[in-house]
Amino acid sequence: MADTTNQLRVRLVTPERTLFEHPVDAVELPAKNGYMEVLYGHAPLMAELGAGDVTLHGAPGGDQRYNVSWGFVEVLPDRVTILANDALKPEEIDVPRAQQQLDRGQKEWKEAGDSEEAYTEALRVIAEAEAKLATAAEKH
Repeated sequence: MADTTNQLRVRLVTPERTLFEHPVDAVELPAKNGYMEVLYGHAPLMAELGAGDVTLHGAPGGDQRYNVSWGFVEVLPDRVTILANDALKPEEIDVPRAQQQLDRGQKEWKEAGDSEEAYTEALRVIAEAEAKLATAAEKH
């Protein structure tokens, strides 16, 4: 059995399923205001997730990556809980569907007019689609 001293217990969940629940050496994740890395002993914090990749370094079987979209992360010194609205393994990403999502977001952005809410929603859709496409492109 691997020595889990000084490792983070990480749990990645969506409303539908638990994708990952193991100790790791480090976690990189997309907070809403940019990427952050968490190591064992990190100060406690709560952050809003953006769209992008969660990379789990030192996971069983090697580093693992998941594309997440929105949600929250709770960081404690020995544990990280990632509550994502959506999370996919790179091979689960439907590239044509992500491209359609990007096209829809760009159309919404062009049609937003004076509505700040419409612009914000369009940018959210675009960011999510671009993150999925980037993850899918890296899997090859």
